[in-house]
Amino acid sequence: MTRAEDALSPEALGFDPQQLSERYRHERDRRVRDDAESQFVEVTNDSPFANKYLADDPYSEPLERAPIHDEREVIIIGGGWVGMMTAARLIQAGVTDVRIIESAADFGGTWYWNRYPGAQCDIESYSYLPLLEETGYMPKLRYSFAPEIYEHAQRIGKHFDLYKDAVFQTWVTGLRWEEADARWVVSTNRGDEMKARFVCLGTGPANRPRLPGIPGVDTFKGHTFHTCRWDYEYTGGSHEGNLDKLADKTVAIIGTGATAVQCVPALGASAGQLYVFQRTPSSVDARNNSETDPVWTAGLKPGWQAERQKRFGETLLGGPVYPEFEDEGWTRMVRNLQALAAQAGDVPPEGLGNLAQLADFKTMEQIRSRVDETIDDPELADKLKAFYNQFCKRPTFNDEYLETFNRPNVELVDVSDTKGVERITERGIVANGKEYEVDCIIYASGFEITSSYQRRIGIPIYGIDGESIYDHWEGGTRTMHGLMSRGFPNLFLCGGLFVFQLGANYCYGVDVQADHVAYTVSEVTRRGNTVANVSAEAEQRWIDDQLSAESSQAQLILGGSPESCTPGYYNQEGTHERYRDVRLESYGKGLGAYRKVLDSWRAAGELEGLELS
Repeated sequence: MTRAEDALSPEALGFDPQQLSERYRHERDRRVRDDAESQFVEVTNDSPFANKYLADDPYSEPLERAPIHDEREVIIIGGGWVGMMTAARLIQAGVTDVRIIESAADFGGTWYWNRYPGAQCDIESYSYLPLLEETGYMPKLRYSFAPEIYEHAQRIGKHFDLYKDAVFQTWVTGLRWEEADARWVVSTNRGDEMKARFVCLGTGPANRPRLPGIPGVDTFKGHTFHTCRWDYEYTGGSHEGNLDKLADKTVAIIGTGATAVQCVPALGASAGQLYVFQRTPSSVDARNNSETDPVWTAGLKPGWQAERQKRFGETLLGGPVYPEFEDEGWTRMVRNLQALAAQAGDVPPEGLGNLAQLADFKTMEQIRSRVDETIDDPELADKLKAFYNQFCKRPTFNDEYLETFNRPNVELVDVSDTKGVERITERGIVANGKEYEVDCIIYASGFEITSSYQRRIGIPIYGIDGESIYDHWEGGTRTMHGLMSRGFPNLFLCGGLFVFQLGANYCYGVDVQADHVAYTVSEVTRRGNTVANVSAEAEQRWIDDQLSAESSQAQLILGGSPESCTPGYYNQEGTHERYRDVRLESYGKGLGAYRKVLDSWRAAGELEGLELS
């Protein structure tokens, strides 16, 4: 037996890779459904669920105003991180006539809406929160909670004077390119007709909630809400918990993804009875939060945040594990991979894929061992273990979630054998042939992150000759740099799923694009041009690059092959035949390589690939 064979044997590893592979396939097959993403109800502006789950704002009073008919240099749709970072970089580049249109009553995007108890960023705050150096702020904790994050969004708005021209509580209902004026016309639900030379679509990947299409979902007579519209008037308490109004209530929560992992501890501590309906368990690693060290803060040098973000990204992609990330849950697999490689010695290139899978197995075995260490009931513990590769689903981190299931008032209702809840009645939820009567149903069912483009963005967009952008993208997104599409001049597609797949730290990828958009807008204007349209050749070059063998690595971020992952939003609920080519939305060479492409394009100064007029 060679050194590598000995080091990678089941005895040395502590697990049998063959048995785990078979268990993973079994768990996937138990859950995959033929209806894939159509199992979810689309919540549109005019759907029966719109007022309750999309339009109504439980956090602010309605705003009344007259329709707006004016013109701006740049209109940005979306006031979350994408819109705010794009606006900030435009202003820094000298483009100051910028308006943000936002559906909420303030800036923050996801962090305006997500106020459920326990809401927290799962990427360290020093890398995740944008524009820390520019605003002179340092997070209180390594992993900030939602109130501090929302407050930081407001800080950015004030620092860059974004409130001055912002329009809140307004839904964009259409974008139309007017050839004669070379302007975009932006229509809204308030009767606005605003014009702009440039439009930046910054709606982000987590802006439209979705509901499970469970039979009878509209028949329940009790109280319901989505986690992104948390009803504290009903539950009592605050982000910190103490949901005192639930003390005599029986509550059900449907969904066990990242949101549920954060809010279930508060529900379990407060509700008279809590039922947690789970189709697939999340992988729940340790959070290990800590206060920010003032000594460390005092020693930081200018440029520290960009450097830290860069190092974090390098580590996630298998580079060196820098000291500041040695206890970071996101780096566990990389650390395991490097340890296995050291034990095995020289591994031929064709064996690296197998080594990476072994590192993933080891990582998930460690995470599953936390369940055994925490849960008192072995049968319950097995139901809470995640049997799939770590990045099949968004990894989660929490120090209280698993412990909650040891409470006598908390019951896990596993619905994996029936592939979900059977139906909802006037009185409660039917699962595994039993009706659970409840006072309240909370939907922790996520957002339209990987659904169809039109469903996810929710805005009709018509370019040159009235072509719909969704028709242009019928076979997959067609862009240059993931940012501009031919036939839709002066329109920038900022953020969205493209950046979501470039790495775990979404905000860093957004900033890479924001810099590029700011340069392009300012440079087109400086040269005296009015219109910038992508050439057919440039769009095709980018597509060819996306479809290259080297770029195909992006499938890892999408959750791997359908055969290796339980269904979830990363892999479009496990469907074998996807309704679009998802590779066209990502850049498989990674964020570092993507940034180099954009940096080189700007450094050349030729605006190559753009037809200017």
